[in-house]
Amino acid sequence: MTTPEIEDLLRRHAPQVLGALVRRYGHFDAAEDAVQEALLAAAMRWPSVGVPGNPRGWLIRVASRRLTDALRSAEARRQREERAAALTPRDAFTAPAPQERAPREDDALSLLFLCCHPDLAPPAQIALTLRAVGGLTTAEIARAYLVPEATMAQRINRAKQKVRGVRFGRPERWEQRLPSVLQTLYLIFNEGYTATSGAALQRRDLAGEALRLTRTVHRLLPDDGEVTGLLALMLLTDARREARTGPDGELVPLDEQDRARWDRAAIEEGVALVTRALSRGRPGPYQLRAAIAAVHDEAPTPEATDWAEILGLYDVLVGLVPGPVERLNRAVAVAMVHGPRAGLSELDALADELRDHRPDAVRGHLLERAGEPEAARAAYESAADRTLSLPEQRYLRSRAARLSD
Repeated sequence: MTTPEIEDLLRRHAPQVLGALVRRYGHFDAAEDAVQEALLAAAMRWPSVGVPGNPRGWLIRVASRRLTDALRSAEARRQREERAAALTPRDAFTAPAPQERAPREDDALSLLFLCCHPDLAPPAQIALTLRAVGGLTTAEIARAYLVPEATMAQRINRAKQKVRGVRFGRPERWEQRLPSVLQTLYLIFNEGYTATSGAALQRRDLAGEALRLTRTVHRLLPDDGEVTGLLALMLLTDARREARTGPDGELVPLDEQDRARWDRAAIEEGVALVTRALSRGRPGPYQLRAAIAAVHDEAPTPEATDWAEILGLYDVLVGLVPGPVERLNRAVAVAMVHGPRAGLSELDALADELRDHRPDAVRGHLLERAGEPEAARAAYESAADRTLSLPEQRYLRSRAARLSD
């Protein structure tokens, strides 16, 4: 196997190995550290000596050794040794136990529920999910979010301390926590698809990891409409990835993208998923967002986009989620159906609700369409000053400069 294939294999096994250790020993924080050490050992060893016949069993054995060593060498050595001896199965250092050969399929979901515990703030939920379920190292997560590794390590450690002692397994009222799980995955995907800061427009590894984890949840909950909707939304959005940037990494807006570069297989899969989900009953927010993405992706040209259908879908979405981002996107749809002045009127109502660059960017676009180049230029400049993304800055300043010329 190639090194990328081994890395993918390790990430797929990470939640299963962690779940096996936590179910057997408890000690989520210590077990998670031990799993990370086992993953690192495999990443260094397997490319040269080959992947073992039972890679998950190998990881469990190595992680078990690391965990029991850590428990024995910690403070209160004798008490911890007694506890470790009582908890350690006789075959911990030989063959994997029979139940480990057929892992509980909901281990990944149980870990997601644990990482999205309501006592954790969203940034901590995201970091812990990427570390425990995604198998990413602290350094990788820190690089993805452009923070020092020490800062991310502190964030992860605080999160692990907060969930210490929480029972491993699907919570009794797990349906109430599922929205937090989906929101965490959605936030990870969005940060990967359009980075909020830095030199690159996209962080493909982050978006890919969110998509992989969402596929895992969908395999475990295939009949949940919102899980299906989120997976469809990610597929339909990620399908445009290759066309979103030019040769030098510059941003290419949706209506200027080369649609021949869109991933047709991902679009077909996403459309099939959202169609099936919408047929089951009243749609939720992720299903509606996926339906909107499907309308965009199925249009052969920008001019063929059915904006009236998109506006109708946004009307329903805003009725369910009347947030400023949803209403901002609806304002664009209003402008495409009823003209830029109508869109600007909708935008004025959002003046004090969104304090980032997006309202000014949309305002510049609508003012440009309305024939007000000076006002549009000022709005583009304002938006460029507000964003921390260098590709977005360059794009917005280029729009402003074109109007100045």
